[in-house]
Amino acid sequence: MSSSVRSSPIRRLAEWDTARLDELASTHDTPLYVTDLERVRENYERMSGAFPDASVMYAAKANTAKAVLQTLAEAGAGIECASAGEVERALSAGCAPEKVQYTAVNPPEEDLDYAVSVSTEHPELTITAGAEDTISRLTERDFFGRLCLRVNPGVGAGHHEKVSTGANAKFGVPIDRAPSLLAEADEAGFEVVGIHAHAGSGIRGEDLSAHRELVSRMGDLAREVDVDLEFVDIGGGFGVPYRSEEESLDLTAVAETTREALGECEGTLVVEPGRYLVADAGVLLTRVNTVKPIGEERVVGVDAGMTTLARPALYDAYHEIRSVVSADRPDATATVAGPICESGDVFGTYELPAPERGDLLAVGNAGAYGYEMASQYNSRPRPATVVIDGERSAVDRRRETLGDMTRLEQEVAWL
Repeated sequence: MSSSVRSSPIRRLAEWDTARLDELASTHDTPLYVTDLERVRENYERMSGAFPDASVMYAAKANTAKAVLQTLAEAGAGIECASAGEVERALSAGCAPEKVQYTAVNPPEEDLDYAVSVSTEHPELTITAGAEDTISRLTERDFFGRLCLRVNPGVGAGHHEKVSTGANAKFGVPIDRAPSLLAEADEAGFEVVGIHAHAGSGIRGEDLSAHRELVSRMGDLAREVDVDLEFVDIGGGFGVPYRSEEESLDLTAVAETTREALGECEGTLVVEPGRYLVADAGVLLTRVNTVKPIGEERVVGVDAGMTTLARPALYDAYHEIRSVVSADRPDATATVAGPICESGDVFGTYELPAPERGDLLAVGNAGAYGYEMASQYNSRPRPATVVIDGERSAVDRRRETLGDMTRLEQEVAWL
């Protein structure tokens, strides 16, 4: 990869080394996720460079691969966790507890029990509460440690309505209730350290105005509260271009706008990128197994589907697909579909070199919310994942087997 590619704010699918992808697929079979750790570092360096005075917390839900968490922790990132399982992953990957933040959304009892038990051993852990009831549940567990309050600023944005969170009542306490709640928590003995909000996921273009408004409201709140805040967390959601004709985010301009919108206030600015750090660092490799001509078009069946990459079926999301073949063939219109017994199991319609059985296809921007959303629906095993770093490569998640489909099952023991 050339230095110009390494310094680019977006890595296009065409810039991947097709010979190497072909070799990885031949060695490890398909479907296969490939994550480039070098690119993860580059994306983090660009983010931290744009926000030099801020703390960068990686939103782990985008990609919890141990190698990814270790790479970002070693680069200096904190880890923002949405569940007890993500906290467990972060700590097992060697992330420092003081740089781990547990941001709960309606946390189950077991999650809170786990987080409180971790804080007993690691009091540096920060727990974010998004409801007054959650604070009460923490009190019942004798937790009075580092507490951050998630607020609902009444403004949201994102690439799809299902990922717009800033104005959704599910997330955070009403912003006008926040000052009194923070004061009450402080008086109750909590170590109140911050406030948090998040507009949504995949924010680009016109959505940036909503992001700016959220940041402005958080700045106003920080200046209003009567407790000393260690940080003001304005979430992440920074988007990346999924289509080749879309421009990359001007991160420097976004950072400048963010600082202007926040204004002068106590506490360190915290940003929580997820997708931005890992999306273009990953591709999904899949093999053509069926070609079905229908008139002038054709349905191309592949071994990856909605259980491998859920975003197209879940959000009508677009992912670029390219053929990893050296043959000189005319382009053909191809509807790329998976093996799942659902009409929604379709990646989309593409112009590809006339596909043939055995062809390898690469799906771009698969490093975020790819493997994380994979499932065993239709009793299909989840794929393997491979990480590359320079010339090195290694399997970091083995491919599931048919035996894994029943591994957790047991004979019913009637009482």
